[in-house]
Amino acid sequence: MLLIISEIAEESSKGGLFDFNATLPLMALQFLGLTLILNLLYYKPVINILDDRQEYIRNSLTSASASLLKADELTKTYELELAESRKSAQKIIKSAQDDAQSVVSEKIKEAQQNAEILLVNAYEQLSTQKQQALKSLELQVDILSEKIQNKLLDN
Repeated sequence: MLLIISEIAEESSKGGLFDFNATLPLMALQFLGLTLILNLLYYKPVINILDDRQEYIRNSLTSASASLLKADELTKTYELELAESRKSAQKIIKSAQDDAQSVVSEKIKEAQQNAEILLVNAYEQLSTQKQQALKSLELQVDILSEKIQNKLLDN
C-alpha cells in the first residue's frame, strides 16, 4: 500500500495542476500576442468604423437641428406674412364694400330725386289738365245754362 501511495505521489508531481514550469509563461505570451493581434487586426478597425459612424451621426444631427431651426424661422416668417396679407385683404374688401355702399346710396338718392321730380311734373301736368278741364267744363256749363235759359225763355 505504501507502494501505491508513492507511485501516486510521483505521478502527481510530474504534471500537476500547480506545476510552474515553462508552459505558464508561454501561455501568457501566447495570450498577450493573440490580444495584440486581435487589437490590431479587428478591434482598432471596428473602433475606427464605430467612431466614424458616431461622428457622421453627430454631424447629421447637428445639420438636421440647424435645418429644423431654419425651417421654424421660415415658418414663422411666412405665417407673419400670411397674417399681414389676410389683414390687408380684409382692409381691401372692407374699403370695396364701403365704396360699393356709397355708390349704391348715391344712386338711390339720385333715383329718389328723379322720382320726386317726376311726381312734381306729373302733379303739375295733372293740375294744369284739371284747370283746363274745369275751364272747359265751366264753358260747357255756361253754354248749357244759356241754352236752358233760352229754351225756358222761348217757351
